[in-house]
Amino acid sequence: MTSPAEISVLASVTATDLAELAEVLVDCVAGGASVSFMSPFEHENGKAFFAKIAGEAALFVARVAGRIVGTVQLGLAMPPNQPHRADIRKLLVRQSARGRGIGIALMTAAEEAARARGRTLLVLDTALGDNAERLYTRAGWTRVGVIPNYALFPDGSPCDTVYFWKQV
Repeated sequence: MTSPAEISVLASVTATDLAELAEVLVDCVAGGASVSFMSPFEHENGKAFFAKIAGEAALFVARVAGRIVGTVQLGLAMPPNQPHRADIRKLLVRQSARGRGIGIALMTAAEEAARARGRTLLVLDTALGDNAERLYTRAGWTRVGVIPNYALFPDGSPCDTVYFWKQV
């Protein structure tokens, strides 16, 4: 499936970008995604989160009709003994934009960017049974294992977490 989205990495983050990224995060948390935040989750908290992340990770966005509908982060700051590795963080796609190949397009862009930066091993985690778990499996990621009750869903219920890795 070809994604209808334009995928890019944000070299700098504008106020409009922060507002649209926050909308995506608020939508995902409201939809029950276990992405580190609890309900209720406010738009201003989302903007603050992405303002911080913009300086810490490569931030990829998916735009449809000029608006951000998805994002993923490539964490590159690793310890000295792990220069070959990177982390994939917070793959988020608005609920209304799912099922159109946007998640896989974001992942592909992050994987290609990691490879271009000399990274050969990627790792990530997600909620067990989540749509993202199926996406990572289809995309060739290798499941490592599950940690029960590792995190909480936004409603406070326990969430099992599954870890994956991929050579790129």
